[in-house]
Amino acid sequence: MTLWARFRTREGREGFGQLTEGEIHEHAGDLFTTAEPTRMQVALHDVTLLAPCRPTKIIALWNNFYALAAKLGKAIPAHPLFLLKPASSVIGPDEPIHRPRSYQGKVAYEGELGIVIGRQCKDLTVEQAHAAIFGYTCVNDVTAAQVLNENADFTQWCRAKGYDTFGAIGPVISSDVDVSSAHVTTRLDGVERQNYPLSDMICPPEQLVSCLSQDMTLYPGDVIACGTSLGVGSVPDGSTVEVSIEGIGSLRNRLGAQQGAPDS
Repeated sequence: MTLWARFRTREGREGFGQLTEGEIHEHAGDLFTTAEPTRMQVALHDVTLLAPCRPTKIIALWNNFYALAAKLGKAIPAHPLFLLKPASSVIGPDEPIHRPRSYQGKVAYEGELGIVIGRQCKDLTVEQAHAAIFGYTCVNDVTAAQVLNENADFTQWCRAKGYDTFGAIGPVISSDVDVSSAHVTTRLDGVERQNYPLSDMICPPEQLVSCLSQDMTLYPGDVIACGTSLGVGSVPDGSTVEVSIEGIGSLRNRLGAQQGAPDS
């Protein structure tokens, strides 16, 4: 299994490479096009893991699991329903989620599978889509829940989900994992809140990539958050959310202080 990680050393140098047995074997070049192994290795405990890619956007799905659609009484969509989270929302493993200064309401977690795009693509068929998928990561699609319907005339999906630090991804990209039989598990302060099978997905990964590439150009490093299922809930201030997927790992983030305030 190939796990790709981005990291920062204690001296501030950033790099990327393959993670094996507690070490990152560094590579040079570009992760998606020209990655070549070097002779350098760094111990995992000596570095800080960063978000494993730098997407131009996160495409976040809604109503993409049969179980949640049934619970909410929603029809199965003919085309994937999605919103965009900006690149400025992205954080990596163990980085704090910050409550916006202007918002005192409920902050919700959503544990999800993330598809990482490996090459620029547009108008792909389902058969072509597999080659455009570089790998998979974990996503916490954080939401300021009470912002969604703050205005009765317009549901504010992008604003509610696009705040800085509301797009947690990581800890790594797994480039050869079979996610079809995997589960997404979300724990809040160690207590399991979500555990759902990815086999329940309405639009599986290749279909998602194909459909979304009809709507917009996808770029290397872009992330498609595949949507969530049953068990979404709120995060108390100071609590830690952990999203885990077999073959990828666990993404942990704590809801800390407001933006611009010191994190206690």
